[in-house]
Amino acid sequence: MLKDEIKKLIDHLPNDCSIEDIQYTLYVRSKIEKGIEDLENGNIVSQEEMKKRFDKWLSQ
Repeated sequence: MLKDEIKKLIDHLPNDCSIEDIQYTLYVRSKIEKGIEDLENGNIVSQEEMKKRFDKWLSQ
């Protein structure tokens, strides 16, 4: 199943794409899927919490 999805993804790339283009596309897809999985499992940080973290990091 995953193999078929990857084939379809690659088939949508231009014929002159490089190996790096394929790697990048697979990397981005992987990160998006991980983000969706985290969201579905409640592994998220609110915007307000993230703002607090940034404020703390930037004030150091």
